[in-house]
Amino acid sequence: MKLRLGQVLQDYNYLWREIEMLWHEIALSAGMSDSAFTILYTILELGEGCLQKDICNLNAVSKQTVHSSVKNLERDGIIEFRNEGGKEKRVYLTSYGKAFTKEKIFPIANMENEVFAEMHEEESQELIRLTRKYLTQFQEKLKNKEII
Repeated sequence: MKLRLGQVLQDYNYLWREIEMLWHEIALSAGMSDSAFTILYTILELGEGCLQKDICNLNAVSKQTVHSSVKNLERDGIIEFRNEGGKEKRVYLTSYGKAFTKEKIFPIANMENEVFAEMHEEESQELIRLTRKYLTQFQEKLKNKEII
């Protein structure tokens, strides 16, 4: 059995996988897992003191994946948890974590920002709009077939 995809879908799938592989290679070059890299990148985005659920929500990653990765980052001395009066612990970078993130994560985040800055505003907005449209329509089809 051979699946016949239209050329546009084939191209889209190829590019999507290439982007995933690129992020995987970036994480490996930093000496970490994909999820650990994503968590540190997200701490840069949200700021220190964020919650694990915020990391999950921003990245559409499961609680189990985030919990496992933050425990490893804590074990490696990169992050620490602090309880600041509520029942939820907040995530902070240790001094080692700050230096590590400045060296390994921040330059990549800056490069990604540069890529979007080099696009015309209309291009970046169109990229987001079309990607969101694809995602929404695909999710709807999956729900209609009761797959998700």
